[in-house]
Amino acid sequence: MMTQTTKYILLTLLTFVVGFYFLHTAYFTSSDNPYAQEIVLIVLGTIATILITAALLNKQSELELEKEHHIKIFELKSSIYLDLINFLEKIVTKGKVTDQEMIYIEFLTHKISIVASESVLQEYSNFIDILKKVSSDWVISESDSDEISLALAKLTVKIRKDLLQNNDEGIDMEKLIVKNVNKF
Repeated sequence: MMTQTTKYILLTLLTFVVGFYFLHTAYFTSSDNPYAQEIVLIVLGTIATILITAALLNKQSELELEKEHHIKIFELKSSIYLDLINFLEKIVTKGKVTDQEMIYIEFLTHKISIVASESVLQEYSNFIDILKKVSSDWVISESDSDEISLALAKLTVKIRKDLLQNNDEGIDMEKLIVKNVNKF
């Protein structure tokens, strides 16, 4: 199936070939009149300028749409990830988990599944295992809180890479974040 851009390119090429043939013929038939030749050259220059401008505007529009798409995805991801962190903060500071909160986490898991990268989903699965283990008695002790915080730190590394789309070459981000979390 032909893309819209390919259609534009083919149509432009066809227009250019037909126009060039017409202007080439007009140029040589008006060889007796230099004024007519100059007009033909002006028209040819104008057509070339229009074609180049149209191609540039088309590419610029594509890039703008792609940029807007990436911004929307980034905003959605960051919103869901921050919801998770804020919700976990509420649970840990309260020191207990309710059935409604576990249901909320379940639905938050579905939201994360929509936008997260594969590495985030893998680490999130590990995080959920730890969260379920420590909250099995519905109470979150200080040691449980530390375990959740450590698991969340590892998840945060994957989330950071997903949001920033970088690999942080040369830096062991996980060790750095875990080290910062362990200071508390």
